[in-house]
Amino acid sequence: QVRVVESGGGSVQAGGSLRLSCAASGYTMSYSRACMGWFRQAPGKERERIARIWSGGGVTAYADSVKDRFTISQDNAKNTLYLQMNSLKPEDTAIYYCAVGWNSGASCASPAAYVYWGQGTQVAVSS
Repeated sequence: QVRVVESGGGSVQAGGSLRLSCAASGYTMSYSRACMGWFRQAPGKERERIARIWSGGGVTAYADSVKDRFTISQDNAKNTLYLQMNSLKPEDTAIYYCAVGWNSGASCASPAAYVYWGQGTQVAVSS
């Protein structure tokens, strides 16, 4: 059974930084077919995928809204996924979710590849 738990959210002023962590028990992040991603949902808005990582951590992709500010990474020894968020803006305020899965039958670009989700962690950025 896979269990996904995020941590590291909080409140920060605009321009500040936070690092989110995601631990996934029962799931091996170093697996070549592993797909892992960070998503967020702001009040009244649809959920948005903001970063993903696959091929054992060798490939990453970002939404334009966070490109050059956020960095997704994984520590295979700790089996932990991270999201380093720099230059935070008020519009980054949202609940952030970690999701993991595999690209068997669906590429890591497909929402269907993300099967297991955490409960989310709140990020609030004040101006």
